[in-house]
Amino acid sequence: MRSSNPVFSRRGFGRDNGYAGFNTAPQAGGPAVATQANPYAQPTGNPYAQNPYAQQQYGAPPQAPAAAGRMTIDDVVMRTGTTLGVLIVTAALAWALLPVDDANIGRSYGIGIGSALIAMVLGFVQAFKRKASPALILTYAAFEGVFLGVISSVVDNRIADGAAMQAVLGTMAVFAGVLVAYKAGWIRVNRRFYGFVMAAALGFILLMAVNLLFAVIGGGDGLGFRSGALGVLFGVVGIILGACFLALDFKQVEDGIAYGAPREEAWLAAFGLTLTLVWIYLEFLRIISILNSD
Repeated sequence: MRSSNPVFSRRGFGRDNGYAGFNTAPQAGGPAVATQANPYAQPTGNPYAQNPYAQQQYGAPPQAPAAAGRMTIDDVVMRTGTTLGVLIVTAALAWALLPVDDANIGRSYGIGIGSALIAMVLGFVQAFKRKASPALILTYAAFEGVFLGVISSVVDNRIADGAAMQAVLGTMAVFAGVLVAYKAGWIRVNRRFYGFVMAAALGFILLMAVNLLFAVIGGGDGLGFRSGALGVLFGVVGIILGACFLALDFKQVEDGIAYGAPREEAWLAAFGLTLTLVWIYLEFLRIISILNSD
């Protein structure tokens, strides 16, 4: 299982990654089997069939030794809560200890940007590792928290009072809404859904990269994709993409649990969910800052 975040994902729901989900067809009363669409699938349809924690077939009565090492929803909730907790604590400390008044905003903003770059590098390192590294994920969360604390303080204190809380509430609302829609079956995560989301995300990221390039060369806001009415529109698109990636994250967690993923995979689920929630929060913060800027 890998993060479905469009920036950090290395494998995810690929054609030949052997992951349970899109490339296996379930049989009645039993697991999926290999098909021509995915010749690399395990004969039992379980990508963890060779894992010592997942020797029994999906749907069979669990065996005590194997179940003890398998990922559960409690594992995902606990790891995600820990990762988000580290992020929130460091964000609060950055908010309190790095003032953004006229005398200190340059230094504080520099620390925030530096932390964001470190977090990005750590995120890439974890995304390209074959196994989850809890220390690496928590360190990423700590540096990401510093960046979020500084940027939130800047927007809240200098652009729109209460913007950070509004962005938090918006992020929570999107998370809850997608979770309810996913559990109710209103969102069907399949190969078509995945392909559409990835294509849209790729186009979105390319446009933002071009906009940034023009901003660096010509100054200002580049092509204007991040300011004014067009900026609000792209912010809404970014939130919708984040919601779609939440659905992909939920699917990965569900499949990992169903197919007996090892317990350490819960850290990768926490990592992916954290990346997506940060994405959504920043898009909300950007929209609020645009709507309240002169």
